[in-house]
Amino acid sequence: MNLNALPKLFLVDDDALFAMLTKKKIMKIGYTQPLKIFVNGLEILNHITTYSNDENNLPDIILLDLNMPIMDGWQFLDEYSKIKIKLPKKISIYILSSSTFPEDIRKANECANVIDYIMKPITEEKLKSLLAL
Repeated sequence: MNLNALPKLFLVDDDALFAMLTKKKIMKIGYTQPLKIFVNGLEILNHITTYSNDENNLPDIILLDLNMPIMDGWQFLDEYSKIKIKLPKKISIYILSSSTFPEDIRKANECANVIDYIMKPITEEKLKSLLAL
């Protein structure tokens, strides 16, 4: 498969163990792009803002945790909604959370910027379908 055909995937999660295990799963299914990992919403927001005119440094897909320090997933989504119109490409955002609160799931389903709400841990099958592998 052409490396450039693979979507760029960013993971936003403050749990280092979960990030490492998710990275291993991603590599196991044959995803060969480097996985960028951010530990909170502010880190990825700064990255997207910095590279807002550089499509090659923007993700195609973001796996976003909700509960993080500094800037949580909801705060990131609020800020992202203000800048997304200026970006050179569409970014698909999936919430990846351990939260089973019906309110979180409802809010995610109503958020225009969220494609889907995925319960942790993410399965290899779900990763394959997201990354079209």
